[in-house]
Amino acid sequence: MLLNPRYYGPRIVGGKEADIKSHPYQVSLQRNGHFCGGSILAPTFIMTAAHCTNRQNASRIQVRVGSSYRSGDGGHMHQVAEIIQHPDYVASTTDYDYSILKLATPIEFNENAQPVLLPEDKEPEVVGSDSVVSGWGNTRNPTESSRKLRAVTVQIVDRDVCDNAYKEYYGVTERMLCAGNFEEGGKDSCQGDSGGPLVTKTADGKDKLIGVVSWGKSCAEPHYPGVYSKVSTVRSWIKEHAAV
Repeated sequence: MLLNPRYYGPRIVGGKEADIKSHPYQVSLQRNGHFCGGSILAPTFIMTAAHCTNRQNASRIQVRVGSSYRSGDGGHMHQVAEIIQHPDYVASTTDYDYSILKLATPIEFNENAQPVLLPEDKEPEVVGSDSVVSGWGNTRNPTESSRKLRAVTVQIVDRDVCDNAYKEYYGVTERMLCAGNFEEGGKDSCQGDSGGPLVTKTADGKDKLIGVVSWGKSCAEPHYPGVYSKVSTVRSWIKEHAAV
């Protein structure tokens, strides 16, 4: 059982296959194949995790948009022109795990590719409420393919409870939020889901990006929920660099 960023790897644990039309903001970061997820912010801007882009060369990364699949036909590939990593990112603790990718060409929006809504500055999450995480990361089940997008519903966990669970590790800072099936486990993001979206529904049924898949103890273990970078804490930074 490892404590690590939800990085590289072939799937969402405990979830079901999903169509990109239900998660049109979801993208796949590609470098010799899928390695991380991300979310569409605007025609030329993608939100992902800093641990996905740390020490990476923008010219080697492409973004697949508008496809339910991480490889093969469908969707469109866009070259990354610039990596805008949060200046306060700390690799040793995964704090400020945010990165914005600027694309060389704009995304043409359609039913398979749409920007996700963002929370207000410092907007609080509701403990116990449902949220959905999606991606092409490890399912930990050899009978479940990672080729097609998968999604799972998880609950927001109180930060103090989560911090106590992880007190022997990095600890959970104010830039982080936790979500999972706390008592039973079995539902979580995993390796390969890094940088992908954690969303909640607005009152009118639209998806709002509240978290970026960041790290955790193994995947889907009881009492160790997934840890996400909290988007509302850097809302002004996103606005400054992505104009949204």
